[in-house]
Amino acid sequence: MELIEIGQVVNTHGIRGEFKLNPWTDSLDALTDIKAFYYKDGDNTISLQVERLRIHKNCAIIQAENVYTVEKAEALRGRVLYVEREENLPEGRYYIADLIGLRVLFEQEEIGKITDVFSTGANDVYEVHGAGKPIYLPAISQVILEINIQGGYVRVQIPDGLLD
Repeated sequence: MELIEIGQVVNTHGIRGEFKLNPWTDSLDALTDIKAFYYKDGDNTISLQVERLRIHKNCAIIQAENVYTVEKAEALRGRVLYVEREENLPEGRYYIADLIGLRVLFEQEEIGKITDVFSTGANDVYEVHGAGKPIYLPAISQVILEINIQGGYVRVQIPDGLLD
């Protein structure tokens, strides 16, 4: 089982063991289909079976099996939660972890590597570090021409003036 980070527990919610997850995903609705989260405790991976999950103010409020007190929920605060990696994402959807580190090619020349991805609401923005200052590329079809995870690169068309 391959796990990917999905977010971090930031607080408790109420007195019955619910906790608040700050998700690192652009699709909060996709969280409602998750049946189990995982966290690491040393060398162990612990499963949290979801009993109830709802979206509230850009966070997920989660009730997990065997977490029924505020003290148990408090023990999860600060933990990074993981989910099982889904292999068949819809076309044009990528895990941020798969994008980080990809080479960015402009006119067959490498201009840097993706170091971060920001969600702006309208579209994602890829932060690219190369020889100079960082470049911020909007993840729109006019700029991102091809993403090849297996090949390790992203082919782009840079708008006039962006590299000046």
